[in-house]
Amino acid sequence: MKPILLQGHERSITQIKYNREGDLLFSVAKDTVANVWYSVNGERLGTYNGHTGAVWCVDCDWDTKNVLTGSADNSCRLWDCETGKQLALLHTNSAVRTCGFDFSGNIIMFSTDKQMGYQCFLNFFDLRDPQQIEDNQPYLSVPCSDYKITSAVWGPLGEFVIAGHENGEINQFSAKSGEILKKVKEHTKQINDIQTSVDLTMFITASKDNSAKLFDSASMDHIKSFKTERPVNSAAISPIMDHVVMGGGQEAMEVTTTSTRIGKFEARFFHAAYEEEFGRVKGHFGPINCVAFHPDGKSYSSGGEDGYTRIHYFDPQYFDFELEA
Repeated sequence: MKPILLQGHERSITQIKYNREGDLLFSVAKDTVANVWYSVNGERLGTYNGHTGAVWCVDCDWDTKNVLTGSADNSCRLWDCETGKQLALLHTNSAVRTCGFDFSGNIIMFSTDKQMGYQCFLNFFDLRDPQQIEDNQPYLSVPCSDYKITSAVWGPLGEFVIAGHENGEINQFSAKSGEILKKVKEHTKQINDIQTSVDLTMFITASKDNSAKLFDSASMDHIKSFKTERPVNSAAISPIMDHVVMGGGQEAMEVTTTSTRIGKFEARFFHAAYEEEFGRVKGHFGPINCVAFHPDGKSYSSGGEDGYTRIHYFDPQYFDFELEA
């Protein structure tokens, strides 16, 4: 399994995201640039230039028309995917931490940080109404006064947003009314990442409390737990196998005090049903900040604190692998 190495960022990767077909891979980092790559050979297609701060999040709508990025320069920007032209600029009072298109691609949500005296907000805009964009007035803005949102994804059918908070809580916010529909607290520390399964029926959370957990999207029932000895920065669900991949390591600031072997910067594969680890992939020279499965399940990518994105294509024996129960 030889990885394709993507060098397009000077600073650590914050998020990577495939589009729905999986032919494109978007990567954003703390260096203000959003890159888009061909996932098949790792060739860079282009960049989205305009942000002036670290870019925290990226998302692409289902027909790969538009790209959404949120940044620490207190803005959320909408881009034309093909040309790289900036279509909309939404100013906020604090850094934009998470962003996402709903399934239709018409509604966007993004959450802002609790900083500089401003509280954390979850904002919803309807792109079909140009007036909302022009006036920078979301049709719905939900304040989260207690604990800020650290990760968020759209639930099935665009009815609600699943948000993870810095105290380990997970909430369902209605996209119509903004009220909290359901609330669970299975994690003890900050939720670093939430990713959904391909059919949106389940989601996996990665937390600083050294575990990743699988939940049902609608009922928020806790299904499975995957435990490690290090904080988990990101986790993803395979679209074709009962596998999850997790990336982590320790806090970036503590890395220099340990050797790389102790640092454990491998991507770890767990069986989703048996909760057992069955494989590891080495590679990054620092913690893995983000992992993502290709929509066809034949490869996965990871983005690290070292500023590299790696695309790994699975060997044929991976698909024949059966975990001995």
